[in-house]
Amino acid sequence: PTEDGSLFVIDKYHGDSARSVKTLSGGETFLISLALALSLSDMASKNVTLGCLFIDEGFGTLDRDTLELAMTTLETLQSESQKTVGVISHVEALKERIHVQLRLIKNAQGFSRIEIN
Repeated sequence: PTEDGSLFVIDKYHGDSARSVKTLSGGETFLISLALALSLSDMASKNVTLGCLFIDEGFGTLDRDTLELAMTTLETLQSESQKTVGVISHVEALKERIHVQLRLIKNAQGFSRIEIN
């Protein structure tokens, strides 16, 4: 942070230039948020066992390549750490890639049921 509290990121793809977080795209913001969540989870698990991590949305802001990177990162995290990684999303590409799914199905009367696929 700067003296006025502004946050910057180091953009490795553009010559290590410092960029204000205000200039980030939705996808870039999502990836930085994911990296921070994973880092905080890792730090917290040093004192307490954290067996699961849930990511809620944000995937809709990603282009195809960035979505692939995010999913590969989460799959690697799950396989290497033995953590359960839950993703909450409506993005079709994720539905195709995630094998075990809990779906909330709403009926015409406004009630919902859970379906496990």
